[in-house]
Amino acid sequence: MNGAEAMVRMLEAHGVQHIFGLCGDTTLPFYDAMRGLDHGMTHVLTRDERSATYMADGYSRVTGRPGVAEGPSGGGATYLLPGLIEATESSYAVLGITTDISVASYGKYPLTEVDQNALMRPLTKWNTVIKQSQHIPRMVRTAFKAMTTGRSGAVHLGLPYDVQYDAVDPSDIWADPKHQSYPAYPQAPEPGAAEAAIDAILSAKSPLIICGGGIVIAGAMAELSRLATRLDIPVATSISGQGSLAETHANCLGVVGSNGGTDETWEMMEAADLVVFMGCRAGSTTTSRWEAPAPGTRIVHFDNDPMVIGANYRTEVGVVGDLRLSLAAVNAELDRRTQGADGFGGAAAIAQIKARKFAKFHHLAQSTEAPIRPERVVDALMKVLPPDATVVSDPGTSCPYVSAYYQLQKPGRYFITNRAHGALGYALSASLGAWFGRPASKTVALMGDGSFGFTVGELETVCRARAPITFVVFSNANFGWIKASQFADKGARYYNVDFNRTDHAAIAAAYGVKSWRVENPEDLERVMREAVDHDGPTLVDVVCQALEDSNAPVRRWMG
Repeated sequence: MNGAEAMVRMLEAHGVQHIFGLCGDTTLPFYDAMRGLDHGMTHVLTRDERSATYMADGYSRVTGRPGVAEGPSGGGATYLLPGLIEATESSYAVLGITTDISVASYGKYPLTEVDQNALMRPLTKWNTVIKQSQHIPRMVRTAFKAMTTGRSGAVHLGLPYDVQYDAVDPSDIWADPKHQSYPAYPQAPEPGAAEAAIDAILSAKSPLIICGGGIVIAGAMAELSRLATRLDIPVATSISGQGSLAETHANCLGVVGSNGGTDETWEMMEAADLVVFMGCRAGSTTTSRWEAPAPGTRIVHFDNDPMVIGANYRTEVGVVGDLRLSLAAVNAELDRRTQGADGFGGAAAIAQIKARKFAKFHHLAQSTEAPIRPERVVDALMKVLPPDATVVSDPGTSCPYVSAYYQLQKPGRYFITNRAHGALGYALSASLGAWFGRPASKTVALMGDGSFGFTVGELETVCRARAPITFVVFSNANFGWIKASQFADKGARYYNVDFNRTDHAAIAAAYGVKSWRVENPEDLERVMREAVDHDGPTLVDVVCQALEDSNAPVRRWMG
């Protein structure tokens, strides 16, 4: 077999079911192999390489399996970068494959030449350009190993044009089945670490657990629920950590921090005398630029990456290991102890905090103001979506409202947003990847009109796939996050953040999407229900209040 065929067979051996990508000159042998071989994989042709990696990212998040994106050399390779760095920093396994010019033409100024090794190195967990065809099986195995073990992330394989035609020994086509999903080969914490963490927690008066995305990635939700319930300890999350507990769980406080947190949830952050970070890097957003925990607050930190332990706060106890195994060790130790905490009263405290928080929300969500308040959009979504709906949001206008107020009823990855680097245009593409990964779940993508303009071309891909995704555009005719920041930080000195209002429903209809434009708040819930119930792609263009005029749950803007 040749190198292109070997690449296809190696992907098949690793259990790959979907590949997202865009064709190019250097991809001809790979595409010919995909066409000619019986492999059972579905290739989804995208309209932009950026979209391919976002689709692979969304697919990876809902399946727990590596997502695969591919693109050609030159500009195609550069377009893969936003999705790869998002996956790496968010700890999701994504394989980016770029075909390349021939090794024989390196340094001879061929069209689309770029040093792909150098290009990808700072953005990926592992990366190589294959120089000899017989290296293909070994390098693919290494890529899957790097993606799925330890702290998961994105990797890159470069496949030069001439290498795709060179011979490969068929006997070397094999894969470790453990690397078909992640985390692969999870590691338990060192002896004594779980016991030390328990001792610290039980010695506190007002402890608070803060979960990042690591809990869901590790599949540690059941162990976390068991721990939170038995100690009656409050659990907050970062935006990426949503789904660690169902937000209807009595011990789930909700999102804390500067984006999606509220004054009410922040009270518990400020009152904690011990904070337990779990699968959370304690970065700027969750801690409101490290405003809290306050100096002197005791810290316990669980993570599978030792580099994050003590990075921002002096840590009393660090527990390094897979989150599911670490929390299982904590629960097992609590089972062995005859005496434990009487409980920290977390559920009762959270109940009164949520009562105050949602009283404000429901007042705003019932508003008949026009333009429509974003709170009303979130309220309508909660009324019409099933409990297992997958909600994908761009990081702009929609994200803080959904993070603060949308009540996820199931643990797991049912809310997706690209919080590591926050590139606009993510949700439209990632939602299609999420739908391919979990087609039985109703998928909804939320975005501002600025984000819509980034990847609107993928509506054609959605229609070609006949994916029944509902898109909701928060239409306020500006780059809302920046305009609100200019309002809050620059005394409303606006500059170059507004653009013409667009009829997004008309644009979507031209692609074949059933669409509505909503300006009257009274029509919103009815239209949302029609859109969600329709058996095909739908879009609701909501003319909504601008962020600078709103009560967005972003701490530096609130009040």
